[in-house]
Amino acid sequence: MTEAPPLSLPDDPRLVENLTHFARALRRAGLPVGPGRVLTAIEAVAAAGFSHKIDFYWVLHACFVSRPEERQVFNQVFRLFWRDPRYMEHMMSLLLPAMRGAQEEHAADAGAKRAAEALLDGAEAPDRPEQDEDDEGETKIDIDASQTASAEERLRSLDFEQMSTDEAAAARRMLVKLALPVKPIRTRRLTPDSTGQRADWRRTMRMAVRQGGEVSAIARRRPATRWPALVVLCDISGSMSQYSRMVLHFIHAVANRQGQGWARVHAFTFGTRLTNITRHLRQRDVDTALNAAGAEAQDWQGGTRIGACLHTFNHDWSRRVLGQGAVVLLITDGLDRDDPALLAHEMERLHLSSRRVVWVNPLLRWDGFAPRAQGIRAILPHVDTLRAGHSVASIEALAGAISDPRDRGEKARLMAMMGQE
Repeated sequence: MTEAPPLSLPDDPRLVENLTHFARALRRAGLPVGPGRVLTAIEAVAAAGFSHKIDFYWVLHACFVSRPEERQVFNQVFRLFWRDPRYMEHMMSLLLPAMRGAQEEHAADAGAKRAAEALLDGAEAPDRPEQDEDDEGETKIDIDASQTASAEERLRSLDFEQMSTDEAAAARRMLVKLALPVKPIRTRRLTPDSTGQRADWRRTMRMAVRQGGEVSAIARRRPATRWPALVVLCDISGSMSQYSRMVLHFIHAVANRQGQGWARVHAFTFGTRLTNITRHLRQRDVDTALNAAGAEAQDWQGGTRIGACLHTFNHDWSRRVLGQGAVVLLITDGLDRDDPALLAHEMERLHLSSRRVVWVNPLLRWDGFAPRAQGIRAILPHVDTLRAGHSVASIEALAGAISDPRDRGEKARLMAMMGQE
């Protein structure tokens, strides 16, 4: 067996260490950088040298960038990591839009934000635990697993609106890993299946003709199945802006994940008007997709006209996206000042056109929540299930609510409260 050639390293060992840290920053920014690419980059730098900045840039670019949408992130991380001695000030200035209003956030550069968050994460990381080496030279790191699990559990239950910048970034990474499975729909069409209970006499006769008229086996078939579509209606008014950003981050991951089960994922935002952001969420880069969606929807952090927006959806989009048993995910707090009769009528139309309507309301985080608002009382009778949507744990619970047709969530309890009043 032929041995692999020895790894060619640059002369300066600090350069190898810096290349490793640079690769970690790229990975934190979202680029798929693994150990193999790091070794390739080290060998490439050793072969090309470090005499010119432009050559060094393109050597690392060839090793770490594989998609067009990764170029902007790589460019920002490279500039901040290798060149600018005051990159902390740049990072803080780039992170400021995340703490301001939604309009300022949409104008921020997506690649620069991700690069700043990645480098800031590495710059403010806590000190590494002390390492001990045993007799055989293996390194041992003491890690308190109980504290790690406790911190993760706290983050899962923490309200999105109460999270810091670092906690929100960690929560988004957790949301990307979540799945939203769905059961296939049984249709009236039949498909060939040797274990099916229905006999396919037409195919049986065709098989017999090919065998000289002798029937050797009876062909069978079963009902075919197909995947439903997911339609997301997300409230982006002032009271919902922080929750909407997190939920749309999760929906982007669902829309771009292969093998999830959904036939299609359609997304709409509404505040004072309805906006279709489906094509924006199809972009691979999540920050680019959400920035484009925010630029398309001009009513971020504005007022709320749920009834009027649902009327637009039912009139213009219902027949296009709700056919063949689509599941509707309605994300709103239900605080609407328009005519409650209009809202109730449009919700009834939406419910009749959908297979299931799942209402995600962040107000359910309050123990004393009661359906006193007129908008909530108008929406509640026309949904199949009502779930909270204020934390990572509540988003995880959506998987069970969507896949289980018997799930009602908090609807029965709130309907009982409405009946008592």
